[in-house]
Amino acid sequence: MRQRVLIGLAAIAAVLFAYNFHTIFLRLPDEASQGAIYRIMYFHVPAAWVAFAGFFVALVASVLFLVRKGLRYDRLAVSVTEVGLAFAAVNLITGMIWGRIIWGIWWTWDWRLTSMLVCWLLYAGYLMLRRAVDEPTQRAKVSAVFSIFAFADVPIVFFSIKWWRTQHPQPVVWGGGSMDPAMMSALFANVIPMLVLAIVLTALRMRQEEMRQEIETLRRLSYAA
Repeated sequence: MRQRVLIGLAAIAAVLFAYNFHTIFLRLPDEASQGAIYRIMYFHVPAAWVAFAGFFVALVASVLFLVRKGLRYDRLAVSVTEVGLAFAAVNLITGMIWGRIIWGIWWTWDWRLTSMLVCWLLYAGYLMLRRAVDEPTQRAKVSAVFSIFAFADVPIVFFSIKWWRTQHPQPVVWGGGSMDPAMMSALFANVIPMLVLAIVLTALRMRQEEMRQEIETLRRLSYAA
């Protein structure tokens, strides 16, 4: 039953992606000042939103583990962190490509870019930290504390272009800018399949993590015997 649900969700995401791609690449016109490259926005921005949503879920799961001590919360935290990290990487890579076309450079130490890179490194460090601790409960506890600490950078990334005006442009969604309603609708529409895809990947990763923990338990029992 669970597998069928995941297959159904994956199929829904594929259909929505196909429809959105048709809208983004064939129906919407080029942007007046940026031309065709502005279309990368429909992947760059939603990827960041999905990544932040994943990191928030990891924060909640980490707090729940510290309160209730259930390893299922640890499984959720690590699974959604891995998926969120992948979407954060998509955001960084598409941002670099966009910047290369618009600014003529692949990277600049702008506050938004730098804080997002720091965010990515923090959550990559979270995954590396887990590999350094063998005991499952202790690993979950240390990871939960680190996840709560890492999330402190998320609001810094979100508000960075309001707090520090550097090279990154002002946001048009929640920053007082303007965007054609059709373009805005397409932007929000592409968030939905990305979010559905993130849910599917998180569920698959949780199942893998559950199997890994079962294997760990059996290995420890065999050593004890």
